[in-house]
Amino acid sequence: MDMGERDPDASGGPSGGGLSTGEVARRLGVAPTTVRTWDRRYGLGPAAHTGGRHRRWTPEDLARLERMCALTATGLPPSEAARLALDPAGTGGSAPVTDRSASDARTAREAAVPGAPPAARARSMRRRAGTGLGLGDVRQECKGVARAALRLDAAALETLLGEAIEQHGLVAAWTEVITPTLQAVGRKWERSGERYVEVEHFLSWHVSGALRRHAPPVPADRPGALTVLACVPAEHHTLPLEALAAALAERGLPVRMFGGALPVESLVAAVRRTGPAAVGLWAQSRTTASRPLAEHIAQIEWGVRGARRKPVVLTLGPGWAGQTAPGLPRPAGLAEA
Repeated sequence: MDMGERDPDASGGPSGGGLSTGEVARRLGVAPTTVRTWDRRYGLGPAAHTGGRHRRWTPEDLARLERMCALTATGLPPSEAARLALDPAGTGGSAPVTDRSASDARTAREAAVPGAPPAARARSMRRRAGTGLGLGDVRQECKGVARAALRLDAAALETLLGEAIEQHGLVAAWTEVITPTLQAVGRKWERSGERYVEVEHFLSWHVSGALRRHAPPVPADRPGALTVLACVPAEHHTLPLEALAAALAERGLPVRMFGGALPVESLVAAVRRTGPAAVGLWAQSRTTASRPLAEHIAQIEWGVRGARRKPVVLTLGPGWAGQTAPGLPRPAGLAEA
């Protein structure tokens, strides 16, 4: 857990029992203010109150809030989702839930009924634990980030991404939290047509911002240490390169980042002008990866006669699969890169 938590509901010691509001918010992927608002407006607070101003949440309280999150993520109005979360047996008498939210509401009601069939409980647990994205066995933070992205909750998403980077470092946060969530959103989009493209764009934009905010200032140039990063022509997926640029800056290495779809002539000019030790070329698709281009960049020389140098060219991304060549390293992931 976060050793630097400053949530006003924290008990300040282990004797309070249960979870603080801040811990609950992180598990759910919402802002602490959202948890408090649900408590104040809809009565979704802890069932049992402890002495003083601190509030502690039991597993049963957390399960009720998880039902609330699962229902609001399907598009249900918060008031209706709260009614179902508080009355999981469905006896409240409000208007029936319709459209695509009906299945989620029914699953939540079935699973919460005492003695519910194991299959109903299993469906509910899979839906809650995986946020509907099929995340699988991943860090708890992934589920919070996924829930915040599905709700298009900018404040919660910013907080969760920032906490992941601060706690684990850029490389581990990218590899173990951000990438699994991005991949799950991408799979959801592919299976659902255009329905979730806004979630993918929303998540990518916030990840990009988080990487820049948490990267240290660009270090000063050092002879023989510069890295040039660019997408190959016709390639516009810059986010993995942004992660690499931030991770290199975190290690005190100077970077020149040129982003998406850099024309060949511009790439060659940039390499000649900067004299980098390494050039990273990103290709998401095999249709954009060009082995002749990578080999050409690897042969560019600079420096005085007798001490001329060439860059190491890193072929980055899935587009380079099957196009490896001697002298063109293809790192398997961000840590190796």
